[in-house]
Amino acid sequence: MTDAEPLSSDDAALPPISCYIRTLNEERLIGEVIAAARKVSREVVIVDSGSTDRTCEIAADAGARVIEQTWLGNGFQKRTGEEACSQEWLLDLDADEILTPELIAEILALFDGGEPPLSVYRLTLVTAPPIGEPWTHFALDPRAKLYDKRRWRMPESRAWDQLALPTDAAVGALKGALMHHSFQDFAHYMAKWNGVSTRRAEAIKLKPLWLVRLRVLFAWPFYFLRHYILRGFWRGGLYGFAVAGGVAFGRWMRDVKMYEIHRRREEGPEEEA
Repeated sequence: MTDAEPLSSDDAALPPISCYIRTLNEERLIGEVIAAARKVSREVVIVDSGSTDRTCEIAADAGARVIEQTWLGNGFQKRTGEEACSQEWLLDLDADEILTPELIAEILALFDGGEPPLSVYRLTLVTAPPIGEPWTHFALDPRAKLYDKRRWRMPESRAWDQLALPTDAAVGALKGALMHHSFQDFAHYMAKWNGVSTRRAEAIKLKPLWLVRLRVLFAWPFYFLRHYILRGFWRGGLYGFAVAGGVAFGRWMRDVKMYEIHRRREEGPEEEA
C-alpha cells in the first residue's frame, strides 16, 4: 500500500472527497470511471485484487493511486479502500459506474459552501445496457455511496458491501444519474450472477433446508415477476424481459447452491480410503 501524495493546488480546490474503487480485470471502463470521479474527488484510490489485464496501468495513467489487496470479501475489500483514503468524505464507486455531468455538477454544488448538511447521500444507479438506451425511467437503484467516514463505515462482511443505515437516519438524495455499465453482453451478465450467487450462498446465514427446497421448486417465477413487473423491466422490451429472467435465475442459483451446502453437510467429510 502506498501513502497518499501531497495534494496539488488543483486537487485541493475540489471537494474533500476520496473516491475508492475495487477492481479485478476492469480495463474496459476504468479509465472513464476515474476521469469522471477525479472531477469531484481530491484522490481516487484503486483497490485491486490481482488484475492480469491493463487495469492497474490504465488507472495509474489516469491519476489514481493503486494498492494491491488479495480479495477479502465484498465488505472487507471496501473497508480496505476506506482505510487507504486520505479524505473524510468518501465516494464509493464500482469499476463500471460513471458519474454523469449532471451528477458531477450536483456534487460540486453540494460542497460549494463547505461540508454538506447531512452525513450520507444516495446516488441513483441507472442501468446502461449494451443494447438500447439507458434505462432512465425504470429499474433505478438508489444506493448510499457518498458519505462521511467519521459517521458511517462499510460492513465487515464477505457477502454484503452496502452501508447499513438505520431507518431513522437522515439520508440525502442526489438527482443526477450514476450510469451503470454493469455488463458487456448477456454472457457476461450471467457470469457475474454466477459469482454473486456463490459468494452470497457461502457467506450469509444458511436458510432452513425445508425453505430452500421450496424456493428451488417454486420461487423462480416470483423472482422474475418482481423484477419484470414491479421494477418495470417490461419497459425494456425483449431485452428487458431477458435481463429480468437473468436476475431471477441468478437469485434462484443462490437457492440451489444453499441446497448443495445442506447436502454436503448431511453427507459429511468423505472417509479416507
